[in-house]
Amino acid sequence: MRAKLRSFAPLDSRERLSLRGLLWLVLILLTTVASAQPRRKIIIDQDTAGPGGSNMNTLLLLLQSPQVEVLGITVVTGDQWRNEELARTLRLLEIIGRTDVPVIPGAEFPLVRSRYETQLWQEQYGKVAYAGAWDDRWWHEPNVIPALAEGQPARKACDEDAARFLVRMVRKYPHEVTIYEGGPMTDLAIAISIDPEFPALAQELVFMGGSLNPQTNDPEFVNNPRHEFNFWLDPEAAKIALRAPWTKITCTPVDISIRTHLTPAMVKEIEASGTPLAHYIARFSQPGPPFDYMWDELAAAAWIDPSIITKRETRYLSVDLDQGAGYGNTLTWTDQDKSKVPTQKVEIQIDLDLQKFDRMFVDVMKK
Repeated sequence: MRAKLRSFAPLDSRERLSLRGLLWLVLILLTTVASAQPRRKIIIDQDTAGPGGSNMNTLLLLLQSPQVEVLGITVVTGDQWRNEELARTLRLLEIIGRTDVPVIPGAEFPLVRSRYETQLWQEQYGKVAYAGAWDDRWWHEPNVIPALAEGQPARKACDEDAARFLVRMVRKYPHEVTIYEGGPMTDLAIAISIDPEFPALAQELVFMGGSLNPQTNDPEFVNNPRHEFNFWLDPEAAKIALRAPWTKITCTPVDISIRTHLTPAMVKEIEASGTPLAHYIARFSQPGPPFDYMWDELAAAAWIDPSIITKRETRYLSVDLDQGAGYGNTLTWTDQDKSKVPTQKVEIQIDLDLQKFDRMFVDVMKK
């Protein structure tokens, strides 16, 4: 027996308007909920050499991303001396109108390694292709701040030091703060010495550093593929940081970084947006390796959008502290051959969707 069909009267105009209003209300609520998703908290620890270049572009990428809340920028000696880097960071934030972000001075010198001892080391084992703040090509004393092409900042850095800021933030927001490391790990090592619970209270550590077996003719790596500057400048700090009990550690190594290039076409597209940020990138970008490698931008972008990385491996990671030719080199082990010395597992990025990364970077920089 067939069930009787129930008939409904058609909606009148007033009812149709009410239904349409209800649908609009639902849409607005859904949009509001989506936009209300909390931004991911991060502290940027960076050797902010400039003007322009990978370090500064990484600050811009993280500051521009609508998904990210930058709690502060801690500045450590690396590619340039800390005081010069502080001035360049403060000026960059003035240019883009982000003086709300605190800038905190970090370590001025590595824990153990010194320029003088490194010069002696190079006489014995050969000159490195790049020595950052210690490089003879642009050497100046630590406290000298040269004339800045981008202009001198009016603002001053915070009085607090980087290590205490790092500890204070992870205790204020336990298990919510990602530590992004784009330079030598001196500030992290000092923070760990102040508060051994610091790594466990952070959400994760994301860093650009280390080198396994990059396929390149770049003289910095061709004769010593395990050499990488951030580890090399302060090996002791890197070893301390890498053996600490972080919940998660993610590494963007040289191997994958040197596949990225900030091309003239990308710069031109960004410049067309006409913002102060875009003009800064266009003015201070330098074509050609090693200046166009997007070392740190890739590490930051892959944290924002993990789908940029298409292949990963998990290994144990450390740094060679023997005072020989390999001092500061990257050490890695698998589960089968790992050292008995305490080490942590690290997720190492092996391959990427280069087109997706380039597109993401340009789109964020154009906003």
